Amino acid sequence: MSAKISDRLVVAISSRALFDFEEENRIFENADDAAYMQLQLDRLAEPAQPGVAFQLVRKLLAFNTEGGERDRVDVVLLSRNDPVSGLRVFRSAQHHATPIERGVFTRGRPPYHYLRALQANLFLSTNPDDVRSALAAGFAAAQVYPQSAHASKAHPLEVRIAFDGDAVLFSDEAERVYQTQGLPAFQQHEANKAALPLPPGPFKPLLEALHRLQNAASSGTVAMRLRTALVTARSAPAHERAIRTLMHWNVAVDEAMFLGGLDKGPFLREFQPDFFFDDQTGHVESASRHVPSGQVHAGVRNEP
Repeated sequence: MSAKISDRLVVAISSRALFDFEEENRIFENADDAAYMQLQLDRLAEPAQPGVAFQLVRKLLAFNTEGGERDRVDVVLLSRNDPVSGLRVFRSAQHHATPIERGVFTRGRPPYHYLRALQANLFLSTNPDDVRSALAAGFAAAQVYPQSAHASKAHPLEVRIAFDGDAVLFSDEAERVYQTQGLPAFQQHEANKAALPLPPGPFKPLLEALHRLQNAASSGTVAMRLRTALVTARSAPAHERAIRTLMHWNVAVDEAMFLGGLDKGPFLREFQPDFFFDDQTGHVESASRHVPSGQVHAGVRNEP
């Protein structure tokens, strides 16, 4: 039996990003993989609890039609777990009525090599090295913070995703000016180039794929909808180039927050995203106290 995924939004996700395996992970780190495997096997009949990215995955899968005639989203487990431990992951997904059919388990080896074969639009993992490798290979990827707050259940029929701008949706071109020359030079640089679109960042293809998903769903019978937000430290006059860049891409966001360096956490708490992507550790740590969050290890801020 053959299947096509080229026309779907494909999310690859690690076991620990999808489910709460923190206790099991401590066994793995403090003992060895044999003890970890045995623990997972002993708990085979015990479903794992949802993890940080679980609600995002479940909501995205709700864009698929009953019976699979017009599936628009595919979620694939892509994990360093061994195949035996993968049994519990699949059983846990089944227990939580989350229809995941595909999985790749590599028993400790880096799994990102399979992203190209999967045609993945997004890779979520708690392993920072795998995320960096995926980004270097040209895929949108983020390190899930497993200690993040879980998503609000206030919007059951709406997937909410928030993005930082520079080094996430956009390139880090302007951020490099800020880092090397300071805020006045950054603002002048962006004002001078306000009409010139920013180069794309690693998450531009994902934003475009989400835009296509929303358009497809709005013309069908699926009740799910998508709401996106740009949450950036930019302020006027540097806001204009960001908005014009999105217009140039023919991609819209529903909300834009130009915070001028204010803490993003409280604003994200009000937006209530199912996931937030940012390149800076401080922003992700602040956000993770309120919403599911992940770090995009890209751009000048993440260079050695």
